[in-house]
Amino acid sequence: MSDQLPGGVGISKLRVYDGAPAADGLVGGSPHMHLACSEGYYVLSGRGVVQTLNSRGSTDTRLEPGAVVWFDPGTIHRLVNEDELTILVLMSNSGLPEAGDAVLTFPQPHLADPAAYAVAATLTGTGETRLASAMRRRDLAIEGFTALRAAYATDGPTALDQFHADAVNLVRPRIPEWRQRWRDGAQRAAAATAGYLEALERGSGEHLPAAVVRALAEPTGRRRHGMCGLLDVYVQGVPPRS
Repeated sequence: MSDQLPGGVGISKLRVYDGAPAADGLVGGSPHMHLACSEGYYVLSGRGVVQTLNSRGSTDTRLEPGAVVWFDPGTIHRLVNEDELTILVLMSNSGLPEAGDAVLTFPQPHLADPAAYAVAATLTGTGETRLASAMRRRDLAIEGFTALRAAYATDGPTALDQFHADAVNLVRPRIPEWRQRWRDGAQRAAAATAGYLEALERGSGEHLPAAVVRALAEPTGRRRHGMCGLLDVYVQGVPPRS
C-alpha cells in the first residue's frame, strides 16, 4: 500500500506574505509558473486575489473563505494578500515542486542566464533577514510579471513565447530527477488504482485486507519561506498507524 497522500498529491498550509507592499502597492507573493504540476487552492481564511496570466489571457480571481481555485502548468500566478489570507495548497506530482518545478518571472536577462537566475532566486539569511531576501526576490519577479502583462495586452499570447522558452531551458537539466519522483509518486498511485480495478473486475478484493490508516498530527515543517508566503509543509512517507 502507498505511503503517499491520495493520488500522489502534495499538501501545505500557506500564509501569504503580508509585509511591505510591492512597487504596484499590492502585498503578497512572488509571481511564478510551474511547468509540470497543476496547483489548487482552498481558502481557509482571510481575503485576497490570485492574479494569473497564461496564453488565454490575464485574470484576477477573488479568494474568500471556502473558495476553490485551480490551474494548469503554464499559468503564471501571483497571490495578493488583502486581509490575512491563508490557503490550503494542493499540488499534483508531490515532490516535483520541491525539486524545482517553478520558474519566477524575473526580467528576461536573469532568465537567459542560469547562474544569474540561481543567484536571484536563492534566499539567504534567517529570520527577518531571510524575509527581506524573499521580498527582494518578489520585487524582481513582479518587475518581470508587470512587463509580461503589459506585453500580453499589446501582443497577445506571443508575448509569453520567450518566457516559456527560457523557463524550459532553466528546468531541462532536472528532468531525469523529476521523472523518478513522478514514478515514485503520481505514477505509482495511478498504477495501484489500475491494479485495484483489474482485481475488482475479476471479482477479487485481494487488496482490501492490506488496508492501513496513516496520519500526521502536525506539519513536518513550519513557517518555511516559500515563493508566496510562509508554508507549513507535510512530508510524505508517513508510517501506518497500529
